[in-house]
Amino acid sequence: MAVLENIRKRTTVLILIIGLALFAFVVSGVFSSNELGGGKMGSSIGEINGDEISIDQFRRDVEAFSRMAGPSASSMQLVNQVWEREVRNTILDQQFEELGIAVGHDQIVNYIKTIPSYVQNPEFHNANGVFDENRFKEAVADWKANNPGRYALWLQDEQAIIQNAKEQGYFNLVRAGVASTLKEGELEYNLANDKVDIEYVRVPYSSIPDSTISVSKKEIEAYVKAHKEDFKQERSRDIQFVYFEEKPSVEDEKDVKTSIAKLLEDQVEYNSQNDTNDTIKGFRAAKDLVAFLDRHSDQKLDTVYKAKNELSGKFADTLMALPKGSMFGPYKDGNFYKVSKMIDKKANGSVKASHILIAYEGAQNANPEVTRTKEEAEKKAKDLLKEARQNEVVFNQLARDNSDGPSGPRGGDLGYFQEGVMVGPFNDFAFKNPTGTIGMVETDFGFHVVKIDEKQDVVQIATLARELEPSDETINSLFTEATKFEMDAISDKDFGATAKANNFVVRPVNKIKAMDENLPGLSAQRAIVQWAFNDDTKLGEVKRFNINNGYAVVQLTAKYNEGLMATEDASVMVLPKIRKEKKAAQIISANKGKAIDAFAKDNNVVASTASALTMKSPTIPGAGTEAYVVGTAFAMAQGATSGLLEGQTGVYMVKVTKKEDAPKLDNYSTYANNLQAAAASRVDMTVYNALKEASEIKDNRATFY
Repeated sequence: MAVLENIRKRTTVLILIIGLALFAFVVSGVFSSNELGGGKMGSSIGEINGDEISIDQFRRDVEAFSRMAGPSASSMQLVNQVWEREVRNTILDQQFEELGIAVGHDQIVNYIKTIPSYVQNPEFHNANGVFDENRFKEAVADWKANNPGRYALWLQDEQAIIQNAKEQGYFNLVRAGVASTLKEGELEYNLANDKVDIEYVRVPYSSIPDSTISVSKKEIEAYVKAHKEDFKQERSRDIQFVYFEEKPSVEDEKDVKTSIAKLLEDQVEYNSQNDTNDTIKGFRAAKDLVAFLDRHSDQKLDTVYKAKNELSGKFADTLMALPKGSMFGPYKDGNFYKVSKMIDKKANGSVKASHILIAYEGAQNANPEVTRTKEEAEKKAKDLLKEARQNEVVFNQLARDNSDGPSGPRGGDLGYFQEGVMVGPFNDFAFKNPTGTIGMVETDFGFHVVKIDEKQDVVQIATLARELEPSDETINSLFTEATKFEMDAISDKDFGATAKANNFVVRPVNKIKAMDENLPGLSAQRAIVQWAFNDDTKLGEVKRFNINNGYAVVQLTAKYNEGLMATEDASVMVLPKIRKEKKAAQIISANKGKAIDAFAKDNNVVASTASALTMKSPTIPGAGTEAYVVGTAFAMAQGATSGLLEGQTGVYMVKVTKKEDAPKLDNYSTYANNLQAAAASRVDMTVYNALKEASEIKDNRATFY
């Protein structure tokens, strides 16, 4: 890590290291460089070390990401992903340009050979079925001439490939400068294997009540100034809000329940064409349930048979017990009122089974590695059947050890299935035999040793459902209520008191960042965040927002500028730290010069012991992680006693009762190699984070999104 730190601090050293190993490449042939770049136009969404990011290009990139991500990603998720990519690419491109890093034809082809979607594409294979770079280049040339759409997609891929190839070369060069010596390996070994046993006395800080320790505002200010790096803050905002949810009223629920109840019985409707009164069959007597539910229900007819565990948990027992043709309801299930009608029942209509598949060469879907003959497979299956019948408990283990099917690692468990799902012989065995039966079945897949684990009844139920929705009257009443509260909160100047007087719940949201989107209790509400960060929004200002399913009346309660935390904001974190320091000083002052026994006796604590402590794991059982205390013990001679030590959880006095050095090794290369491998694995992230931290980044996203 020291090498990485030096590289970060000394760009000249980095240039020298990379310069020694760098060779120049020229991108040519089908790999075009002049079509990759996008000009900077319009206003800037950000600036990285002086290089602007065009808002126009950024928006195009967001749109492209949106097409790839699909509807599941929110707009702000896409914006943030594109921004992070732009920051990374810009910072690294600046390094590439400064160091003269380019990629050539061979590097690009070699990188393409690591991408499965290209390597496995038959379009680029030769007669032997192997990726052929000449076939690939011919294909790209053909796209350029005859398939502009495909060629445009390739240019996008090419840009990413070139970027990734440059990054790979850059980080590999840095990684080449990361090394660990045998001495470092020896130290790593000793830190993990040298051991010390101690007797210790600990006076915990909790023995002194917090109420007895006074901390002044000046002390907090001094602590924050002395630890500025720990108390940096981003620009953020605090808000509080009252949520007016648009949901059905009690009257709305009654109306829905009444309307669904009317649909159960036959109704007479006037037919103006024939000048007659027609009888319309209700749900109870309807013959064509598909047509009836299509017309009257918010949920269509589900013809699938279901087991008890697939029904609504609250009503499953009642629904399963319904006789054929009978009904249950109206009942409220979630956001619906429902009436359910039993159409059909099948006893034992769902089976849970486990199996051990013994495949043979030539069987359907058999793994190419299976070379046994059909006769050998049958014999093995019969042997397993005999063993399984003798001891059912071992069936799952036999499946894990022997099955050629994908369910083998699960102990052969196939879960529940209904009739007709499995192949014929397997299906017949499962549904014609009782629970607990173990037998053998032959199918095109091989020989199956099958155990029937459980059976369930299944039912087919038709459900007439009406969703609960707020009426126009309810929606209008909610709007009036939210608007009145907004006006009252503005005029009364006391948001909390106004809410309390109306029995509304006030919900605070603290430290919102400028690019946040989701607010607890309100989900995605970008408009509220933008309002909170608008320079024209004053502290204490109140505003009503139309949101999904209702309204939110919001008040801005605090503004935090980027930089050092204010004393009041930092006090929550600083107070415990200063109190701990004062408690340590108080304990040490009261116990100076005491022997370990007197230290324990005078503080009403008992001595404890800890054995086999190491520097790599400096945890004292019952006391927690105490690196300083354990490190001090390792620095002491056996039999020696320390002075008073300020630990994480209390003040310690330690006596070393035993020290045990790890056995010497002939060679520490394994530990050195492990250290080097671990450091190398962190190069990409560590180097980029260091470059990003050292960069000057201006982020204007909040202005545009």
